[in-house]
Amino acid sequence: MKFEKVNNDKIKITLSSADLEANDLDFHSFMSDSNETQSLFLAVLDKAEKDYGFSTDNYQLKVETLALDNGNFILTITRSRVPSTSEANGEKKRFKVSRKVPNLTSASLIYKFNSFEDFCDFIKYLSSSELSDVNKVSKSSMLYCYKTYYYLIFNNINVKYPHLKAMYSAITEFGTYVDFSDALAAKLHESATLVIKDHVIEVCTKYFV
Repeated sequence: MKFEKVNNDKIKITLSSADLEANDLDFHSFMSDSNETQSLFLAVLDKAEKDYGFSTDNYQLKVETLALDNGNFILTITRSRVPSTSEANGEKKRFKVSRKVPNLTSASLIYKFNSFEDFCDFIKYLSSSELSDVNKVSKSSMLYCYKTYYYLIFNNINVKYPHLKAMYSAITEFGTYVDFSDALAAKLHESATLVIKDHVIEVCTKYFV
C-alpha cells in the first residue's frame, strides 16, 4: 500500500493484489460496494489521517478508483468542506466510489487537463515509457483550450494498439476522462481555441519535451 499526498485536499493510494487478498477481497468484490470494500476504505482513511495528516472528519469525500494492467488499483480521495448528510445525521460513513474508465472499443475519447503544464507532463511521461509509440493509438487527434482547461480528443481509436489499457491508465495520472459526445466535440470545435489540429502527441513531443 503506497500513499501519495497530491495536495492538502487530495491523496492517492496504490493498492496491490496482496493488499486486497489481506482484506479478503478479489477484483470483482473490490469493484463492488461490498462491506469488505467499505471496511478497506475506512482502514485506508484511518492510515491516511494518522500517517499523513489527511483528516476526513466534517468533509465530504469523493473516491475514484482506477484498475491498472498489473492488477494494482489506484484510489484518489478528494475532500471538500461540505458535510455529507450521513455525517449530519451521525450515521456511519459510506462512500460512493466513481469508477469511470473508457470503453476499450470506443471510437473517440476526450480527456481534460487542468493546465497546459499538466498536459506537457503527460507527454514527457510518454516519451520516457513503453508508450513512446502512443501516437499510433488513433488516426487523428486535436488539442483545444476552453475556459482555462485543455481538451485532448482522440478520433478513430486503434483498438488493436497493444498498450491501449496502459495508455488509459497513464493518462488519468495527469488528466480526467470525459464522456465523449458529438455535442461536446462540436462545442469545442465551435467555441474553444484549437491549439494543435492533428498528431498532437508527435507535435508536443517534438517541441515541448
